[in-house]
Amino acid sequence: MNLLGSLAATLVLLFCGAAMADTSADTEVNYLLEFVEASGCVFHRNGSDHDSADAADHLRLKYRRGGKYVNNADQFIERLASESSWTGKAYTVTCDGVTRPSGEWLQEALDAYRQGAS
Repeated sequence: MNLLGSLAATLVLLFCGAAMADTSADTEVNYLLEFVEASGCVFHRNGSDHDSADAADHLRLKYRRGGKYVNNADQFIERLASESSWTGKAYTVTCDGVTRPSGEWLQEALDAYRQGAS
């Protein structure tokens, strides 16, 4: 194979790898968004309470607008789903009377999803 053919093959492999990584990230983030929506928990954001459907919609909006800043679901949690990008205040979630940081809660859900998927 000549140099040009080798370069083309390398670019195809890189492109396919990047596309697969994006697909994996999108799959996991979409799982988390569905998890949030179905949770029935109360989300606390910037001093206001939101039901799970509103919280999922808000996180979907943040992912649509800020998805270019994340390469995987872990970064989605860390960079978009744990705190307000406007105020810097941490998001919290209350499920079954227990309030905790949303990032911690989402990371546990993602870890459980990954264990079930393997």
